[in-house]
Amino acid sequence: MTGTAAPAYKRVLLKISGEALMGDQGYGIHPEILTHVAAEVAETARLGIQLAVVVGGGNIFRGVSESAKGMDRSSADYVGMLATVMNAVSLQDAIEKQGVVTRVLSAIPIAQLAEPYIRRRAVRHLEKGRVVIFAAGTGNPFFTTDTAAALRAMEVGAEILLKATKVEGVYDKDPRKHDDAKRYQQVTFTDALHQDLKVMDATAFALCRDNEMPILVFDMTRRGNIRRVVCGEPGVGTRIVRDNLQTTFA
Repeated sequence: MTGTAAPAYKRVLLKISGEALMGDQGYGIHPEILTHVAAEVAETARLGIQLAVVVGGGNIFRGVSESAKGMDRSSADYVGMLATVMNAVSLQDAIEKQGVVTRVLSAIPIAQLAEPYIRRRAVRHLEKGRVVIFAAGTGNPFFTTDTAAALRAMEVGAEILLKATKVEGVYDKDPRKHDDAKRYQQVTFTDALHQDLKVMDATAFALCRDNEMPILVFDMTRRGNIRRVVCGEPGVGTRIVRDNLQTTFA
């Protein structure tokens, strides 16, 4: 793409929440939001970046939600995994309509919809320039899709985990409640932990910290932001980095 900055990474993993796909309708998949996300992913893939995606299922079902009340936790979590498969197949269809080849790899075997998750196969698809969408979380109950994203990022050798949200990054306090909230440009794992910044769930956070996998939290709703973060554009989102680096505000 002429005039576009060169990518700062060769291989990245993008975590998209299921809630991000439902827009303001409260449930399900909003077609316009799905098309927007697919266009952003396709634009990023065309830069030559090897792009893997983990998508949640909270827009359809969450194992710890009110809709799962009374269910056995394991059963509820498996239903939540199936919701992520629905989102993954929908996202695959939307991305391929943008002209980019994709593969869905599921941690739960569903041969008619997705390939089984095999690490070497996933890496091979990435090397061939295909967008790889990981579905069904880790395939185990009691683990969130945040944890699946951290695990898959390390398994496929991603250089960074990109966590797409509806806010600009990580703040020292809730910006919706405090006008003086300040956004971090960069924060260390230890500082984020001590300040209880809730970047992602504790298991996923510990996996990233222990394996020095940097995390970048950014606003996906702003057009072009996925491309900006993979090109290393300064001032976009908040990076969570290893402890020998410095915590700074934007």
